[in-house]
This record gives sequence, structure tokens and C-alpha cells, in this order.
Amino acid sequence: MHKKERYKLLIEYFTQHFPEPETELAYSNPYELILAVVLSAQCTDKRVNMVTPALFEAYPTPEHLATATPEDIFPYIKSISYPNNKAKHLAGLGKMLVEKFDSEVPSTVEELVKLPGVGRKTANVIVSVIWNQPAMAVDTHVFRVSKRLGLVTKTAKTPLEVEKQLVANIPNELVSKAHHWLILHGRYICVARRPKCEECPLTHFCAFFQKNFPNIPDDPENKLGGI
Repeated sequence: MHKKERYKLLIEYFTQHFPEPETELAYSNPYELILAVVLSAQCTDKRVNMVTPALFEAYPTPEHLATATPEDIFPYIKSISYPNNKAKHLAGLGKMLVEKFDSEVPSTVEELVKLPGVGRKTANVIVSVIWNQPAMAVDTHVFRVSKRLGLVTKTAKTPLEVEKQLVANIPNELVSKAHHWLILHGRYICVARRPKCEECPLTHFCAFFQKNFPNIPDDPENKLGGI
């Protein structure tokens, strides 16, 4: 199956069955989202959502966060991964938002990556979720799923290479949605250690499935079971 056909089938399935995907991070404004995304690095959204209500209450604006030290922030986020580093990132992020960006979250990737704790993936999440820009945040889920489905070439070895190939093959108006489709599919179905092919509705065009289970019917209407 050609790559173009895989993209066509991916888009057809998700636009029909999951037309309005959303991030699972809880937030009410761009400031809260950027804090949540920074905290979500190598941590589950579920865990982040458990700690952010108290954090947002303590530091409801960039001005409040700008006055905090890492030691002030640490108790609020101590249960997530790498809390010491993330406390430093948040303290620096608050100060930079106030001093460099008039307390407003920037709307471009180029400006966002200047903030402490904000890499290209985080920046792409922000511009995609908040401003619906055609940005593809490639985390471990997107990287894995796009490879297994056969959406990107085997030569794509870095997140940036995967990002470029995905954006080049998905219509601009659907890129921000496709970001969520791939993340959520990787989080719940196409998991890292043992993908749940028996539950997956995409096996009829999945390169991984076709390679590893060539003798099992790939009819999307019939779940596999017992692989």
C-alpha cells in the first residue's frame, strides 16, 4: 500500500469517528496550558491534572509565578517526574513571560522556544491547541504510531524529520487534529511494548500489522482477538 493511501484512510477514519479531538490536559487559558505542557514532559496527563489545580490557584497569573522561587514551586509539583528541574523551569518561565512578553504567552514557535522548559514539541502543542496553527508536536506516541502505521519513511530518525513528513502529507486544516489523533491512538491502542492490534481499527492499512501478522485477516469490521 502506498503512503498516500495510508494517509487517506487515516484521515477518513478519524474525521468520521473522532472529528473533534482535544488535549487531555486541563486548562482554562494559554498561561495554564503552557505550565501544564511543561509539566507533562515524561509524565502522564493524568498525573499533571492532579497537581495543576493547586498550582494554578497559588500562581494564577504570570505575575504571581514571576515572584516564585523553585523552592516555592516544588511542593506543588513534587509528585510528578523531574520536579526539581521543572520547578526551575516554571520559575524562569514566569519571569520571562513578564519581562519579555508582557505577561502574554507568545503565539509563535520561534518565541515560545525561548522560554525555560519549552522545546519545539511543547511550542508546537501550544500553537496547535491555542491558535489552531498547523503544527505537529512529535512526542514518543506520535513518533511510534507514525512509524508503525507507515506514515513516515524508515529514514526519519528524529522527531523533526517525522514532523516534517507528517505536516507535508496532512492538509493544513487537519494537522492540529491529527496531532491529537496520533497521540491518543498511541496512548491507548498502539502502546509501546505490546500494541493492542486486537482492538485497533486501523489494521487494514497498518504497516506494522501487515508485516507481523500477514496471515490474519485485516478486515476493520472484525476485531482480531487472541493474537
